[in-house]
Amino acid sequence: MNYSKEEVMQYIVEEDVKFIRLAFCDVFGNQKNISIMPDELPRAFKYGIAFDASAIDGFADETHSDLFLFPDPETLTWLPWRPEHGKVVRMFCTIKYPDGRQYECDTRNLLKKAVEDAKAAGYTFYFGAEQEFYLFNLDEKNMPTNIPYDNAGYMDMAPEDKGENVRREICLTLEQMGIHPESSHHEEGPGQNEIDFRYTEALAAADNVMTFQTVVKTVAHRNGLCADFSAKPLDKKPGNGFHINVSVKPDNSLDNLRNMIAGVLNKAKQMTVFLNPTPNSYKRLGQMKAPRYVSWSAENRSQLIRIPAASEEYRRAELRSPDPTANPYIAFAIMIWAGLYGIENRVELPAPVDKNLYVADKETLSFLQELPSSIEEARETAAADNFIKEHIPSKILDIYCNK
Repeated sequence: MNYSKEEVMQYIVEEDVKFIRLAFCDVFGNQKNISIMPDELPRAFKYGIAFDASAIDGFADETHSDLFLFPDPETLTWLPWRPEHGKVVRMFCTIKYPDGRQYECDTRNLLKKAVEDAKAAGYTFYFGAEQEFYLFNLDEKNMPTNIPYDNAGYMDMAPEDKGENVRREICLTLEQMGIHPESSHHEEGPGQNEIDFRYTEALAAADNVMTFQTVVKTVAHRNGLCADFSAKPLDKKPGNGFHINVSVKPDNSLDNLRNMIAGVLNKAKQMTVFLNPTPNSYKRLGQMKAPRYVSWSAENRSQLIRIPAASEEYRRAELRSPDPTANPYIAFAIMIWAGLYGIENRVELPAPVDKNLYVADKETLSFLQELPSSIEEARETAAADNFIKEHIPSKILDIYCNK
């Protein structure tokens, strides 16, 4: 439900809310928050709540450290794992300078700009997220280990799949928060799980990804486990993917879809540092269903982009290179701009590569571009690209490419 400021104030009183979490994330998508009491909410809406930006990695230094959080009332949700009486709620926030200017490292606002650019061109992009994560046991001091919670495989059932009840609790918690998972199952790796969401508009989809990771980590901890979203938690085992399904309306025709895919393929190498932002990310790419080459095909899971078997409103493209360490606000924003580039310039889609690239011969692979093979190469590629410079604020680009 989308609330107004007045409705939020009424909800706080009627639902016995005692704490309000103002949530935001740093440029890498690490979620942060500050809690305020209900009496402070009118001030938060009107003037914002100050915080020390110098303590947030990449945000500011000590000489210009004050930034302000302005809660977005439309994102109000309660946190079901907190007490029923004396509830805790959360709202995502816009970040501004003391003089009221938008803070350029507010990546949620960056996605808003991409959505506005798309709407100005007559399009709305929809995203569906598929995120994988591992569940690991804790040691006797409640510290994470690298011991998987189970040894089950792809879509196995209980008792081999010990994560079944954990996924159930995650899905039910998300439903209580107004987020509706589409499916869940055990993945290929030991202790690895996946929960998928039906498509929605870009900003809500990115907010849902942030909420999802918080819920997963919270539920895992309540069950004496640790949830790991890193790209490659275990050597020689499948990595964690963040498969991003995208479609465009009002005309999700095959032509528009093809042009959109062509645009994303055209900018794939340049975008990689934002979709795979850690050194660990590059241990995943190129193996165990994680792509290495800039290519596409129908249904084929060895490709960078595949077109899942679907029709009409369910027709979409699936980008398979990102991992869950990506900031979803930046990831969705840059995909929108790349998709728009393809649609508006009618970029021609190359021929599909209808082969399994994990076992393809050298001659086949020699005709394909490769994604960056290291974080250093990804940084250099992004920093030198005019498309990236046009759309990514210089401060964010500097943080990603010179960290």
